[in-house]
Amino acid sequence: MALIALSLLFMAFLAWKVWRGASAVLRTAGDVSDERTAYWDAALERAKVQHVTEPRTTVPGSAVFATPEKMKDDYLAAKEERRFARLQRRVARRKERGQLQSLRDIQALQDVG
Repeated sequence: MALIALSLLFMAFLAWKVWRGASAVLRTAGDVSDERTAYWDAALERAKVQHVTEPRTTVPGSAVFATPEKMKDDYLAAKEERRFARLQRRVARRKERGQLQSLRDIQALQDVG
């Protein structure tokens, strides 16, 4: 009888330890989830602030009546603008992370500015 009581007591002790371990893991997972949520909310807010685009100046459908030369110039200007925006984001991201900057990126920024 004593052996059965001792076995039940030991099993209750093990169940208590498992319960405490599982609750600690769940609590830690909740904390990490809250941190990640806060990080992503802040990142989305920064993205909204940093990537404010200018209102469109062209009317949709106006390309039909434009000359091919004007359309090519518009395309190349927009392409250069996108390239420069990527360059600025890359430099800002590396600066934020404390990484080394590429010499090519620094020279490109100096050429423009």
